[in-house]
Amino acid sequence: MLTSIGQYIGGKVITAILVVAGAGAVIWFWKHPEHLQTIWSTIKYVLVWMGFVLILPWATFFVTSWVVAKESNAAAAAMLLGYTLADAIVAFCLLGGVRGHGSFTWMLLLVGFLAAGVYNLKVCEHQASRLEEG
Repeated sequence: MLTSIGQYIGGKVITAILVVAGAGAVIWFWKHPEHLQTIWSTIKYVLVWMGFVLILPWATFFVTSWVVAKESNAAAAAMLLGYTLADAIVAFCLLGGVRGHGSFTWMLLLVGFLAAGVYNLKVCEHQASRLEEG
């Protein structure tokens, strides 16, 4: 019973927070339309970068097969480092370079690069297991 009361109250609190935040965002962007353009530009660049990150290891599947044939941890590490480095280069090209970014941007970039590295690892592990199976 205590759990259901907590879920009910928590749901109401979260709904209230979302409604207030949504109304605040609508009012803010209604009064500052130039900020809306900046957000859409940022979202566009993030989607382009995410598309690149998602497609790169699948488009270069032959590299994974070459690394599996080498049976070398150094080759696998070099492949993952190369993928992550390519992801970082594309991100910095979309940002317009390395200079002039604040600490929040650098934190987001670091989290993005770590996520891209883990994604590359999982995709390459999947491809390697498929190659070893048959």
